[in-house]
Amino acid sequence: MKKEKNLITISEVAKSAGVSKTTISRYLNGKFEYMSGDTRKRIQGVIEEYHYRPSNVAKTLKSNKSGLVGVIVADIASQASSILLKGIGDVCTSHGYQVLISNVDNDPAKEREYIQSLMDNRVEGIIVNTTGYNEDFLVNINDTRVPIVLADRTMDELKIDSVTTNNHKMTFDTIKFLVDKGYKNIAFFTENPTNNSVRLNRRQGYIDAMKELLNVDTEKLIYTIKPADKNGCAKAIGNFNSLYKNDKKAIFTVNGVILLSVLKGIQQCNYKIPEDFYVCGYEDWGWATLVYSEMPVISQDTYKIGVESAKMLIKRINGKGDLKPRYKELEDVLIIKSR
Repeated sequence: MKKEKNLITISEVAKSAGVSKTTISRYLNGKFEYMSGDTRKRIQGVIEEYHYRPSNVAKTLKSNKSGLVGVIVADIASQASSILLKGIGDVCTSHGYQVLISNVDNDPAKEREYIQSLMDNRVEGIIVNTTGYNEDFLVNINDTRVPIVLADRTMDELKIDSVTTNNHKMTFDTIKFLVDKGYKNIAFFTENPTNNSVRLNRRQGYIDAMKELLNVDTEKLIYTIKPADKNGCAKAIGNFNSLYKNDKKAIFTVNGVILLSVLKGIQQCNYKIPEDFYVCGYEDWGWATLVYSEMPVISQDTYKIGVESAKMLIKRINGKGDLKPRYKELEDVLIIKSR
């Protein structure tokens, strides 16, 4: 009875072919010098008969190259995460790397644990969509173990290669767009920022724009929403409406998850867009304009963040580029549709 695929060892291949393990290893690595044609055919026949594939672990131990890249995703349930992973995967595959993905559910402890697990699997580098709570840990891994690239979410101080977008500027510019349209009462709807650099930068962009353009105190205009709370968003919308009942009002959403919550909340309260609230914000996932065809949405090229993060990591793995941490900021785009 033949052994199943991957179960046969190199020693057994060598025995069946009547050669040494060294000869089999040389054959697998394309080193055919001093090897007769008959020997090559005999080895190839045994390999085909037993469906032999060399062990990746063995190859890794010998070459110290695993061909593996690890990816840590803060929240894989987010649509943005799947787009990010697509960009990373496309680049890694084209360069001969396999990707190991770990979802940490925005849990800092899981982030540390899974990074250790990835290193146990001998990954050559890691792309991290970080929770934001493990800066010292990540810096230490990057400095002493394997290269790390931060994707989308970054650190205040540049200590690790990072790829993100112009979150602060894009938010500021979008609030200016609303002000230019005559809106002075503008609320900011967000998930809890925690240590999420993307949410924090967008929040600060909103605060800076409201202060500079309108000289408005935003303390009562920032609403922190839990997407799973079906009534929480509707309640916040009602609260905002009561502050400026007879005035023009606009809502800016921090991301696509909150945009969806706001649209559901407006519907739940029987309000209308744009008559009661003018809504805009991140992100363009293709469905926002189905609710209101002229809704402005900010398009973040999350796929390109993944692409650039993977390119940056592979360069670092191959020892190319400066020793100093590199930072790349991509441009978001405000898409304004009109009839």
